Amino acid sequence: DTASPQKMASSAMKSVLLLAMLLCTLAVAAASTAEASHILVKDEAKITELKEKITTAADTLATFKELAAEHSTCPSGKNGGSLGEFSPGQMVKEFNEVVFTTGKVGQVEGPVKTQFGYHLILITRRGDEKM
Repeated sequence: DTASPQKMASSAMKSVLLLAMLLCTLAVAAASTAEASHILVKDEAKITELKEKITTAADTLATFKELAAEHSTCPSGKNGGSLGEFSPGQMVKEFNEVVFTTGKVGQVEGPVKTQFGYHLILITRRGDEKM
């Protein structure tokens, strides 16, 4: 009794889907924590100006830390904007999405608007990937 081509194709498709789900699960598990710094201000024009200064600087990280200390309204500004290590869901939705989904490690992301104002985000580590 041989299986029909449709049954064989269906079985192969199920295997591919299971493998894809496993790979997605592993990718999320690898990025179970991240480290990031941010600059928070109330004004969109100001955050855009700060991003321009950072992205044109010779040393992105040093400039980010310096401008965070000088301009951020978040207490983390005193530490160069560092938020330390955190897990998915610990930050507000818009921030969380950039850090764990759309943002790139080592690249200044934003402006990102949240209920607190406008953020520039620098992801310094996500899972095993570091800048």
